[in-house]
Amino acid sequence: MTTRVIILNGGSSSGKSGIVRCLQAVLPDPWLALGTDTLVEAMPASMRAADGGIEFAADGEVVVGAEFRRLEAAWIAGVAAMARAGARVVVDEVFLGGAYSQRRWQEALGDLRVLWVGVRCDASVAAGREVARGDRTVGMAVAQAELVHQGVVYDVQVDTTRTEALDCARAIAARVE
Repeated sequence: MTTRVIILNGGSSSGKSGIVRCLQAVLPDPWLALGTDTLVEAMPASMRAADGGIEFAADGEVVVGAEFRRLEAAWIAGVAAMARAGARVVVDEVFLGGAYSQRRWQEALGDLRVLWVGVRCDASVAAGREVARGDRTVGMAVAQAELVHQGVVYDVQVDTTRTEALDCARAIAARVE
């Protein structure tokens, strides 16, 4: 069975997006790149102000409500449907719920071959990237650095603290069947 989905999980500013772009360059077949940012950007702006939506607190905490979870579940099912229809998909994720978040994906993906990738980065390095980017709430990187990995089981882990995205992508690509 060939790998249909690669899920990269890591905190904000850990380097996932750069790895995804590099994976698309080094993998021999075309892979679609989707991620939690894609989902949030697809939602109406009102979802960032409603109690049931998603809130980015000033201290970097991310709070999600029931309506966000409902739309997220539909999105996850849609990603799984694309993979079942023949697309290869790389997902850039942030498992705010740790193992619970992974289980939601596992249930939706069922018997599809998935490569689970943990993207780690020292919290202080991620925080520096966060400030340099200027498009993130300061504090997210530190708040998420370890939280997103709690209880999550990976096939491979990479650490972007001192390793370039391309080298991480090559390590991941070597595990794709």
